[in-house]
Amino acid sequence: MQKIDFTGRSVLITGGTKGIGLATALEFARAGARTHLTYRWGSSDLNNLKELFEKEALPNPSFYEADASQEEDTRRLITEIRAKEERIDYFISNVGFSARIASLRDYKKRSLYKTLDYSTWPLLDYTKTIREVFGSYPRVVMGVSSDGPDHYYQGYDFVAASKALLEFFGKYLGMHLSEEGSRVNILRCGMVKTDSFKQIFGEAFFTFLEEEGYQEDILVSPEECGRAILALCSDYFSALNAQIITLDRGLPLRDNLMMRYFNWLARVDKNPK
Repeated sequence: MQKIDFTGRSVLITGGTKGIGLATALEFARAGARTHLTYRWGSSDLNNLKELFEKEALPNPSFYEADASQEEDTRRLITEIRAKEERIDYFISNVGFSARIASLRDYKKRSLYKTLDYSTWPLLDYTKTIREVFGSYPRVVMGVSSDGPDHYYQGYDFVAASKALLEFFGKYLGMHLSEEGSRVNILRCGMVKTDSFKQIFGEAFFTFLEEEGYQEDILVSPEECGRAILALCSDYFSALNAQIITLDRGLPLRDNLMMRYFNWLARVDKNPK
């Protein structure tokens, strides 16, 4: 693939100071784009982040403290960006919230609503507000999902529900915005090796991978997600709209009972009693 050139263009990335968001911001900056990144108070060291861009002589990013679930924060930051930019060319919705569920007793409406406030609604709220403030939609809107609702993760009931709704709205939003010359896609990032992933699953998960015969590189890296998002925003993929795209290393095919059985059988054969 030839080098993607976004010189003179701008991108807004929610949750752009960590993990997938930061990796995506760096990829857009390398492509020449001006980057606008949101974060929550106290969640990031902005000086360290600036140094990451300065080391590669990349354009300095603009940072905005904002809570993605608060519509007044959304309008404020987009109005601030309007003072600097003629338009927002790309919007990446990358914020999520995980309400852990231990049992059915933990099913509470407020937990579901909070999860939707962070993991689903910003895709719509930011997109609509960009149109209201700038007078046009971004060229491309990308939503970042996880594995969607198709894979079971214990304790992540509401996350699966919020991602299912995110993907639903991504498809329908794509159809609405196609009339405006914009496109919307959702990227499902399989298990991504971020700091948040490590905090949620713990070091025991990596011990489990080793015992199951997997290497850590079965996980997707934030940098790979960032490159995928950049590519999907380029004209190389201009035919894609209202699509759910999956990025992983074939883990769904490997992660099943029969594969586990054959792995177990191989270990038993090597170590007969």
